[in-house]
Amino acid sequence: MTLMEQARAVAKKSHSPYSHYAVGAAVRWEDETVTVGTNVENASYGLTQCAERSAVTAGVSAGLRKIIKVAIWVDDEKPATPCGACRQVLHEFSSEQGVLVQVGNPQDVIEYSLADLLPKAF
Repeated sequence: MTLMEQARAVAKKSHSPYSHYAVGAAVRWEDETVTVGTNVENASYGLTQCAERSAVTAGVSAGLRKIIKVAIWVDDEKPATPCGACRQVLHEFSSEQGVLVQVGNPQDVIEYSLADLLPKAF
C-alpha cells in the first residue's frame, strides 16, 4: 500500500462531527516505519487534533525522530495543505527541509517540499 493509500484509509476513521472534513496522514520515517493519524475534533475547536500531528505523535511515541515523507488525504474537491501548527511540527522532526509532502483527494495529488510550505522556519 502506498503512503497516500494509507493516508486515505485512515481518513475513514476520522472523528469530524463538526466540520465533516475527514483528513488522514501517513508519515514515513528514516527507518522506513510508517505511522498514520486522522483528525479528531472536539466541540472546543482548540482541542482538535490534526491528522498530521496525530501521525507524528504516534511516531515520536514509538521513538522515531526523523521524517522522510508525508502524505495527507482529504476527501474534498481541492487538496488542502497542512495548517501552520502542523507545518511547524513536521519541520521539528524533518530531515532538514527536503521532506516531500503530498496532498491528495480523489482527483489530484500535489507535491510540495516542506521548505515551500514553511519558508524561513525556526
